[in-house]
Amino acid sequence: MEYSRPSFEKFRFDESYNYRNAPVRPSSLFYTIKHIPLTSNRENYLNIGGSIRERYEYTNDPVFGDVTQDEDGVWLQRVNLHADMQLGRHLRLFGELTSALSEGRANGPSPVDENRLDLQNAFADFSFGLNESTDLTIRAGRQEIEFGSGRLVDVREGTNVRRTFDGFRGLSNFLNWDVSAVAVRPRRDKAGVFDDETNHDESMWGLYTVGRPDFLPEGSADFYYLGFRDDIGSFVQGVNKETRHTVGMRLWGAARGWDWNWETVYQFGSFGDDKINAWTLASDTGFTFSTAPLQPRVGLRANIASGDKDPTDSTLQTFNPLFPRGNYFSQAAVLGPRNFFNFNPHLNLQLTDKLSLNTDVNFYWRLERNDGVYSPSGQIIRGPGDSNARYVATGLSFELAWAPINHLDFTVIYTHLQPGPFIRQTGDSKDMDFLEITARFRF
Repeated sequence: MEYSRPSFEKFRFDESYNYRNAPVRPSSLFYTIKHIPLTSNRENYLNIGGSIRERYEYTNDPVFGDVTQDEDGVWLQRVNLHADMQLGRHLRLFGELTSALSEGRANGPSPVDENRLDLQNAFADFSFGLNESTDLTIRAGRQEIEFGSGRLVDVREGTNVRRTFDGFRGLSNFLNWDVSAVAVRPRRDKAGVFDDETNHDESMWGLYTVGRPDFLPEGSADFYYLGFRDDIGSFVQGVNKETRHTVGMRLWGAARGWDWNWETVYQFGSFGDDKINAWTLASDTGFTFSTAPLQPRVGLRANIASGDKDPTDSTLQTFNPLFPRGNYFSQAAVLGPRNFFNFNPHLNLQLTDKLSLNTDVNFYWRLERNDGVYSPSGQIIRGPGDSNARYVATGLSFELAWAPINHLDFTVIYTHLQPGPFIRQTGDSKDMDFLEITARFRF
């Protein structure tokens, strides 16, 4: 009986290839480089893997015409190669090289487009037992991090350059709760070769827990505190040193065809001499007709995040999503989760075992009229100007995903954004079209 091959993970260091007790080792060429024994007792071993992603993007009238038009679209390539070495029970070393290249951007590559060669992950895990049922792992070095569904801390998979951090993380399971403590700074991405550095303008620390409390009849819960500092925080209210404390709860799970992912967050702290008072509510609820043709899942996302009621007062009320996904509302990655509320019905169809179609419509408003509209990275797309309009844009998206074999997958994405009254009243207001074609190979 052959060993069951694990699936590829979003974070390659989460994969486990243990062939020690397998009667028949997988014969595929790409599995001969998994669990390579380094000693006769097989307690020391090496896993090697990698990926290649080729992507073409074309955006017509980017950011509603505010950004220079790319002539023929943008070609993006990302290549990763990693090695995972286990040295006994207590030490693990993981290293991953990344090369991200781009061509065709009208104003040159952005920081998330190009990073010719650098370390994406380079950490050591030191593991030891606290008692018979509890282990503790201290992870030190450069590392990718994602919490929950990535609403606040995400690796930013959609961009050509994924996000990573430098610092320390503690991982443990205590009384059936997964506990993660972090003290990290983000990497400052540069386009050259081995020239990235720690971004000392920003830092994050905190505690994130995941488990199933007794009061929940179904599903799981996350409870967390995350501290954040930015020496150059930028909002409509101004630019200043920002120290923000985030406390939140996420309820998620699936039962009897239903699935849910609900989150509530409150933030407090200081912005220069001013105080911070911000919040968000986020939800994604769906039902899957598992016995129907195409197994349709019908869902609704409804979200809201606070904005600043008065940029001239002593309280900053704009929510900060910290380190969120770039493609928060669509792969076009134009609108970010600050000062907004939206409704986003969506439909997922499983056309075949290997082919799926996802489609959604996004209705997006700004919450406070005296605050602006922000990008996923936090840049101000449009200040409030003289407009009292709330409605920002309507988005329609389609995503076709095909995975013909275990190692290879393709996606085609189209998004159309139609500007609403606020965009029309504050500057360029052209309809925006976005096309993305991606091929990815992993081993």
